[in-house]
Amino acid sequence: MTDSELKTLKDNLWHAADVLRSGAHLAANRYGQPILGLIFLRYADILFKQRKDEIDAEFERLSGSRMEKTRKEIAIEKCGFFLPECAYYDFINDAPDTAEKADLVKKAMEAIERENPKMDGVLPKEVYAQLVPEEEPELLSNIVRIFKDIPENCTVDIFGEIYEYFLGNFALAEGKDGGTFYTPATVVRYMVEVLDPQPGDKKFLDPACGSGGMFVQAARYMHAHNASETEQMKFRCYGVEKEPDTIKLAKMNLTLNNVRGEIVEANSFYSDPFDAFGAFDYVMANPPFNVDEVSFDRVSVDPRFNTYGVPRNATKSAKKSSDKKETVPNANYLWIGYFATALNENGKAALVMANSASDAGKSEYEIRKKMIEEGIISQMVTLPSNMFSSVTLPATLWFFDKHKPKTDKKEEILFIDARNVFTQVDRAHRKFSDEQIKNLGVITRLYNGNNAAFAALVTEYETALAKAPEIAEDKETKTKAYWRSQIDWLTERFPDGVYRDVVGLCKAAKLDGEDGVVDQDYSLNAGRYVGVVIEDDGMTEDEFKETMLGLNAEFETLNDEAKKLESQITGNIKMLFGE
Repeated sequence: MTDSELKTLKDNLWHAADVLRSGAHLAANRYGQPILGLIFLRYADILFKQRKDEIDAEFERLSGSRMEKTRKEIAIEKCGFFLPECAYYDFINDAPDTAEKADLVKKAMEAIERENPKMDGVLPKEVYAQLVPEEEPELLSNIVRIFKDIPENCTVDIFGEIYEYFLGNFALAEGKDGGTFYTPATVVRYMVEVLDPQPGDKKFLDPACGSGGMFVQAARYMHAHNASETEQMKFRCYGVEKEPDTIKLAKMNLTLNNVRGEIVEANSFYSDPFDAFGAFDYVMANPPFNVDEVSFDRVSVDPRFNTYGVPRNATKSAKKSSDKKETVPNANYLWIGYFATALNENGKAALVMANSASDAGKSEYEIRKKMIEEGIISQMVTLPSNMFSSVTLPATLWFFDKHKPKTDKKEEILFIDARNVFTQVDRAHRKFSDEQIKNLGVITRLYNGNNAAFAALVTEYETALAKAPEIAEDKETKTKAYWRSQIDWLTERFPDGVYRDVVGLCKAAKLDGEDGVVDQDYSLNAGRYVGVVIEDDGMTEDEFKETMLGLNAEFETLNDEAKKLESQITGNIKMLFGE
C-alpha cells in the first residue's frame, strides 16, 4: 500500500466518526471508544485470518504428541491473542441491520476478553447500545461496513498507523483534554530517532504513558532498522497511567502493534509498581506540565525524587498552617529527577517538558545544576510552537545519557533550536515531516561522530531526487525540487559531512568558558547558545537608511489618511442620527 493509498484509506475511515457524530446518542468526548473498539475488532479478525492456516497446521502437527497444544494456545503464540468465532468480523457485518447488532458486538468483545485475560476490562462493550438509536437503527451497521473496507492483506504496521491516526484526530477534536492522552506521533518519532533504542533484552519505562505512543514508536523504529522479531519480543515495555479509560486505549494500542509489555493503573508520584530506581535501559514520556499539590512528605523520602533534590518553596514549612501539609510548588522537576534516577548505568531517556523548566530558579536551579555537573544531560531541543493539541507555546525535549559522564563529552551539552523546522498542518497545528525528523536526527548522529549516517542520508535523498518527477502528480508526490531542498538543507549546514555548530540551529556548548553553561547560570534554554541568524538583505548602510526613511514617510501618510477617515466616519454617523 502506497503512502497516498494509506492516506486515502485513513481519510475514508475517519468518515466513520462523522457518521457516528451525526446520529449517535453519545457525548462528544465518547466517540473514540466505539470507533477504536471496532478498529481493534477488525484488526484481530484480519490478523487471525492471516495466521489461521499456520495455526491449523501447527495444531495438526502436534496433535497426539507429547507437545500437543490447543488451537487457542497456538494462536496466542502466533498472533498474541485468540479470536473466538462469534468475534469474526464477517459474522457481525453480515447480521441484520437491527438493534441486535449492538448485542453481537458486545458479545464479541466479552468473548475476546474472556479468551484473552490480558484484555480483561479493556474493550468497550455497553457503549454500542447507544449506536442503534430508534430513529436510525442501522447506524452501527453503517459504521461496521466502513471498517470492512480495510483490506484483508493489511499489515500490523498499517493497522497501527490507522489506530494512531484516529487517536490523533480524537485528540484534536477534544482539544486540551484530548491532548492529555496523546503526544503527536512526529514529536515522538523524533525523540526515538535521537534516543536510538536498540533491540534485545531491554526494559523501557513510560511513567505517564497515556495511550502508549512512546512504546509503539520505539517498536516501529527497531522494526524499521531490521531488528528480528525475536529481538523485538525481548524488548519489554512498562507503562504507568492513572486514567482508567486511557489505559484501555494504551492496551489496545500495544496489542494492535504487537508490542509486548505491561501497563498498570497508578499515580507515578506515589506508586512505583516496577521498582524503577536504576532499573531501565530507556525512559520516555510526555508528563503533565506544572502539576501542583503533590505531597512533599510523600515524595521527599523516595530515592526516585530525592536523589537530585525535591522542589520546595523558599519558605519551606515555616509558614504553612498546622492543618495543611506542605506540597511541592511545581512537579516538573519531580518528573525530571524521576527520569534521571530510573536509568541504569548505561540508560538513556527522553522527555517532553515545559520551556519554563529550562531556566527555573530557586530549588529547581540547584537540581538542574547538579545534573549538569554530573554530566548526564546529553541534549536539549526547543520545539516549534503549535506542535501539541493541548499546548500552543514551544515545549522542550530533554535527553539524558547515563553513560555520557564516562566519555569525553561529559563537560558539554548539545543544544538544538528547532523552532523554525516544521510543516504546517493547518492554521493552528504543526508537525515534523519524515525528512525533517531525519534531518534533525542526523545532527545528533554527526555530533556523536557517526559521519557515515550523514553520508547515507544525503545518498538516500540523491536517490529519491533521481527518481522524482519534475512536476507533482498529486499533492503527496515529492518532486525533484523537494529532494534538492533536503540535500541543500544538509550540505549547506554541514558542508564537510562532519558536525559543526550552526548559528540559529545547533551548538555543542561547553560547561566552562565564555558563554558556556556555567557562564549562562546553568540555563538549558537552547536559544541562549545557538544564537539567531541575521539574514543579509544585500543593502548598503545608505540604502538601508533610505529604505527605512521611505517606509516611515509612507507610514506617516497612512496615519494622516486614517485620521481623515475616522473624522469623516464620525461626521457621517452624527448626520445619520441627526446630532
